[in-house]
Amino acid sequence: MEMKLKLVIVSAFISCVLSILVESNNVHGDFYTNNQEMMGVQPLSKIFMHELELGIHPEASITAIPNLLGLKKQSSEWITVNVKHPNPTANDWVAVFSPATFNASTYAPTIGNPKYLTPLLVSAPIKYKFANESNPDYVNTGLGSLKFRLINQRYDFAFGLFSGGLAKPKLIATSNKISFANPKAPLYPRLALGKSWDEMTVTWTSDYDINEAIPFVKWGLAGETQTRSPAGTLTFTQTSMCGPPARTVGWREPGFFHTSFLKNLWPNQKYTYKLGHKLTDGTYVWSKRYSFTAPPYPGQNSLQRVIIFGDTGKAERDGSNEYQNYQPGSLNTTDTLIKDLGNYDIVFHIGDLPYANGFLSQWDQFTEMVEPIASAVPYMVASGNHERDWPNSGSFYNTPDSGGECGVPAEIMFYVPAENRANYWYSVDYGMFRFCIGDSEHDWREGTEQYQFIEKCFATTDRQKQPWLIFATHRVLGYSSNEWYAQQGSFEEPMGRSSLQKLWQKYRVDIAYYGHVHSYERTCLMYENICVSSATSHFSGLWNGTIHVVVGGGGSHLSKFTSLKTTWSIYKDYDFGFVKMTAFNHTSLLFEYKKSSDGNVYDSFTITREYMDVLACTIGSCAPITLAT
Repeated sequence: MEMKLKLVIVSAFISCVLSILVESNNVHGDFYTNNQEMMGVQPLSKIFMHELELGIHPEASITAIPNLLGLKKQSSEWITVNVKHPNPTANDWVAVFSPATFNASTYAPTIGNPKYLTPLLVSAPIKYKFANESNPDYVNTGLGSLKFRLINQRYDFAFGLFSGGLAKPKLIATSNKISFANPKAPLYPRLALGKSWDEMTVTWTSDYDINEAIPFVKWGLAGETQTRSPAGTLTFTQTSMCGPPARTVGWREPGFFHTSFLKNLWPNQKYTYKLGHKLTDGTYVWSKRYSFTAPPYPGQNSLQRVIIFGDTGKAERDGSNEYQNYQPGSLNTTDTLIKDLGNYDIVFHIGDLPYANGFLSQWDQFTEMVEPIASAVPYMVASGNHERDWPNSGSFYNTPDSGGECGVPAEIMFYVPAENRANYWYSVDYGMFRFCIGDSEHDWREGTEQYQFIEKCFATTDRQKQPWLIFATHRVLGYSSNEWYAQQGSFEEPMGRSSLQKLWQKYRVDIAYYGHVHSYERTCLMYENICVSSATSHFSGLWNGTIHVVVGGGGSHLSKFTSLKTTWSIYKDYDFGFVKMTAFNHTSLLFEYKKSSDGNVYDSFTITREYMDVLACTIGSCAPITLAT
C-alpha cells in the first residue's frame, strides 16, 4: 500500500524566492537575469523540495555499491547505483543526499514521520541524474544502472529514486548508506600569497573542530628538514547566511577551514608540505604530500607566468546535472590547466567561483575540482556577484545573485591578503608584477574607501622594479561588446569607468581584466573611449593607454556579443578560455589567450617598453614641472 506524506513549509514564500532567483529583472542586477539563454540556472534550484511527496513502493529499490569509500585514503571514488521501479516513467530521477539522515526541524509534516523513512528529505541533493540516462529502455524495463562520482564531504550519503520530475518530486525508494573511511580528513588545500612577498598561506577543509584536534602544516624546503606551523580555524553557521536558499533548503554544515602562514620563504625554491591534525589522544591524521614553488622577490628579474580567468563554475565528472546543463566549459578549463602545471606560477580567478548560489554543498565540489591547481600554485580569487550580492546586505548591487550567501563562504574558504576580507580588494606583488584586485560588488566610485585603495595600490608601485601594473575585478568596469551592455548604450557596467579611467591613465596601468561577461574580448590601447594607437599585436615605446580584456569564459554559459561594430575591439571569441601572461624581464611581456578546449593560442600580443617609456609625459598623465633650475 502506497503511503503519502506531504511536507509542508511556507510554500508561497519559498516559491517566491525561487522565482526571484531565476527571473529577477532588476535594472541594476546581473545582466544574465535579463537573458535566460546566457544566464543558465543553478540546477539544484530546479528541484522543488517543498513539493515533495513520499510514495515508497514496496517493489521499488535503489542500491549503491561499494558502501565504504576511501579505503586507500583517496578523496573521491566512483560508485554504481542500481535502480528498479515497477512503474517507470521518463521523468524518474536519482539524487544523492548528504547527510544520509536529515534534520526535519524546519519542516512541519502533516502526520507523524514513518520511522522506516531514511533519509527524511528536507534539503536539496548534492546532484542528480535522470534514471533513463544509461538505459534508453528504462521506461519499459524499469531497470537502470548509473555511475556517480562521490567526493569526501564529511558526512555519509544516501540515494533516492524519485518520480514526478523535478517540479513534483515523489520519493519511491531510498538506498543504503555510503560513507568514506575517514570523513573528517584534511582535504582540498588552497594556496594563496600572504601579505608579505615571502609568505605563502595554506587553507584547507576538514571536519575537525579545535576541541577535537590541533591543525598545523608540516613543511620545508624539498629534501631538507621539515618544520611545523600552526593553523587558525574558522567556520560559519546557518545564521551567517543572509537568506534562502543558503539559509533554508540549500544549507549544509560546511565543516571547518584551517589557514596556516608559511613565512620566510626563499625566492623561487621548491617546498613540500602536508596538512596535519593532532588528535586529543596524541595520534596524528595526515594528508598526502604536496609541493609549491616560493614566489619571487618583488622586482626580481626572472621568468614569471600568470593565468587569469573568471566565471568558471563547477562541473561533475560523472556527467550529472551541472556538467550537462550549467557550466559546460569548466572541466575543460580546469583540465587544460592541470595538464599545463609547471608552465605557470600563479592563478587569478576573478569572481564567480562555483555558482553555488546558496547550495552550500557545491563549495566542496568546487574546491575538490580545483585542488590539483590550487594545491600547487597560489590560487588568488576576487569577489563576484554570485559570491556576494544579496538585497540589503551592503553589496553595491541589490540583487539575489549569491542565493543568500552574501559573501560568507568565499571570504572564509579562500584566503586573500585583504585588510578586511569582507571588503575583497587587495594588492599582490609577484616579481615584476603589481596586481591591484578590485571588488566590483562594493562601491568603487570616487570618494569611496575602495577608490582610495585602488589609487594607493597604483601610486605605490615602483615601476622601475615592477614595470607590469595590472588591474582586475569581476564586473566590466572598462569596455565590452557584450549584447546586454550594448543595449544599455554604455558598453560597460553602468558607472563603470567614469571614475577609474583617470586613475588608469594617471598611473599608466598596462592591462585591466574583467569577468562577468562569459566570453573573451580584447581592446586596443584605450583612453576615454578611443584607441590611442593603431598597433594591434605589438606595443612598444611610450606608454599611452590601457588594454582592457574580458576573460569571463572560464566555464559558465557563454554570453553573446552585440552585432554593432565596436571600433576599439581587436579580438572577440565566443568560447571558453583563459589568459596567460609571461614576463620575460623588465622590458618584455607576452600576452596569450588560449581556448580551454585545446590549450592552443588564438590571440596574442607583446609589449616592449623601457623604464623611460613609463616615466615620459603622455596624454592625461604628465607630471608637473617647474622652470626653476
